[in-house]
Amino acid sequence: MASAPQSNLPLFYNDLMPLNSRDHASWKARSVEAAPWLSNQHAIPVTADEFLDAQRHYPIVFSSGDNTVPLVLMGLNEGVNTFVDAEGKISEPVYVPAYVRRYPFLLAKLRPDSDELSLCFDPSCELIGDFEDGAALFEADGQPAEAVQGMLEFCQRFEEAGMRTQSFIDELKKHDLLMDGEVAISQNVNGDKPYIYRGFQMINEEKLRDVRGDVLRSWNQNGMLALIYAHLFSLSQMRVIFGRQAEQGKVPEQLA
Repeated sequence: MASAPQSNLPLFYNDLMPLNSRDHASWKARSVEAAPWLSNQHAIPVTADEFLDAQRHYPIVFSSGDNTVPLVLMGLNEGVNTFVDAEGKISEPVYVPAYVRRYPFLLAKLRPDSDELSLCFDPSCELIGDFEDGAALFEADGQPAEAVQGMLEFCQRFEEAGMRTQSFIDELKKHDLLMDGEVAISQNVNGDKPYIYRGFQMINEEKLRDVRGDVLRSWNQNGMLALIYAHLFSLSQMRVIFGRQAEQGKVPEQLA
């Protein structure tokens, strides 16, 4: 249901190429009118900084496996996104995760022996290219244009948020607060066999209640407690998303 991406490239990305003024001097970036790469994605990575905004629209869960990341669920089944149509247009005003807004750009290491990050992009994306229309990526003197400067700052903030998110995950694991999640949802009130969703992690509320008072005070002061409850409150959106799938005819048939 919500496993962390396993490929060498991050979710959405088919390839990565460093952006530079030599090869891309005349290139432009088009505005995003649709995100077809999002149409068949049901689980999107999200940073802890986004929990309070995201929990109003989506369930926030944690991926299974050792490389735990927070995810928002835009659908409960693989390949189902209840907020995006087949063309990639978002059907209604909702919070769009920063991971989605960052694409097709990404900060990445070009050399394994260096920690320096360079702005890269997915060359398979049709939003960037040698177009006549769009926002220029570089000035005539080869300096990054406003569009590139803005995206570079956005990606830097995203990386910083990612480090804060990892610290949040590490603290949850330190106190053994993550457990395997499961939710059962019935499509009607006739007592039919419920749909069971697993394959994700969530915070164990029983263990949360046993956390020492001094730890809770520290979490309240640094904002971590608000993130925990944003996650817990967001889980009520599971049934909302299931209802959206049912309305859209995207609930899979039950196995006998």
